[in-house]
Amino acid sequence: MKFSTREDIEAPIDQVYARVTDFAGFERQMMRRGADVRRMDPGHPVKQGSSWDVAFTFRSRERRLRAVVARLVAPTDLVIDVASNGLDGKTTVELVALSPNRTRLAVSIELSAKSLSARLLLQSLKLAKSNLTKRFKKRVGEFAFGIDGEKRSV
Repeated sequence: MKFSTREDIEAPIDQVYARVTDFAGFERQMMRRGADVRRMDPGHPVKQGSSWDVAFTFRSRERRLRAVVARLVAPTDLVIDVASNGLDGKTTVELVALSPNRTRLAVSIELSAKSLSARLLLQSLKLAKSNLTKRFKKRVGEFAFGIDGEKRSV
């Protein structure tokens, strides 16, 4: 199952890349939402191969996953692979400079199941795909708007 969207942001590509790769900020955001986030190589700059163990509750069950930076090419590409109990995912973020002060942000998430329980979970997500797609696009839009607003206030 795949979710994807794109947004045009009124900001230079370097500024957008800095926000997309603000891993410490994303860690804090997940912790505020109740997840337990542990970076596997703390104290070092994030690079290809950096990873996190994350534990959270979803649908009344404790879930654990490992997120690994599979590709990190400044200022255009970020790919994070996620693995959890039979469910694999890949998050891809691509940035394209449309002009010196305008950047296109393309985000996609692809999920695949490796076990029966993961297939059942994916099947239930597929039933709600239109609602989940709307929520995904809204969240990416809010993230993009936050970067736009940052630029305006500077």
